[in-house]
Order: sequence, then structure tokens, then C-alpha cells
Amino acid sequence: MTDRLRAVFDTNVFVSAYLSQSPTSPTQELINRWLANEFTLLVCDAIVDELIEKLVVQGIDHEDIELFVALLDTLAEWVDVPDEAIVQLVPADTDDDVVIACAVTGSADFLVTYDPHFAPLGETYQGVKITKALPFLWAVRGDQPPTEAVGG
Repeated sequence: MTDRLRAVFDTNVFVSAYLSQSPTSPTQELINRWLANEFTLLVCDAIVDELIEKLVVQGIDHEDIELFVALLDTLAEWVDVPDEAIVQLVPADTDDDVVIACAVTGSADFLVTYDPHFAPLGETYQGVKITKALPFLWAVRGDQPPTEAVGG
């Protein structure tokens, strides 16, 4: 594949990675794969500001937050989201509108989220696939999703 995947993570994906105790956490693997330069992570000021707030609320050490923001500053692609790009699409949580605007403005392939507020937009919005972490992880790995569910 010549074109690298481009993705925006909703803040809940980052928080999930920080809080997960599982060694097989899809969100932790995605952070590790991003750090290994396997895909392009897009961020904007509003997403990072919200992320800092949520990590502080979760009790994440301030030094860890500063280190992670420094990694984002260095390794992520920052998207300038103009006010006019922010359209009210998610009335249940207007903070989510900037996440969509970041994905569209930054030409993301994926918007990765666990937030059910995005569900009314469907699986794709303006060419951006809206998905949870595991399907995006499969795309990064180049895997096919399992054809049958495990368990019941």
C-alpha cells in the first residue's frame, strides 16, 4: 500500500488506551502502531484540549499527559480547523462536531470513536469511515475482520 491511512481519534479512544489493563487492547496497539509510524494520526487544538481535560479527570499523571502531548506535537499531523468547517451534526454532543470537522478538513480515511453520538451519521460521512478501534486496527494491520463472531 502506497498511501498511508489517515485517522482522527475521538478523545475516548485515547482515554481507553490509557486506562486499559489488557495487554491485547486494540486502542493500546493503535497508539503503538502510530508511534511506529504505521499510519498518520490527525489532531487539532480542540481535540487535544479536550483530551487533556479528560486525562486530568481520569487522574492521569500530569507528566504523562505532558509527554503524550509532546508526542502529538512532534508526530501527529495538526489540522487547522476553521470555524466555518464546524457544522452542527451531532446535537447530542456539540463537542463532537469539531472531531468530524477535523476528520473532513484533514482528509482522514477514518474517524475512530466509541461515542454512540456519531451513529446517526452512519458508517461514512463525506468520505470518512466512522468506526470503532478494532475495525480500524484491522485496516492498519491489513487484516480481514473475522467472518464469524466468537462466542454468543
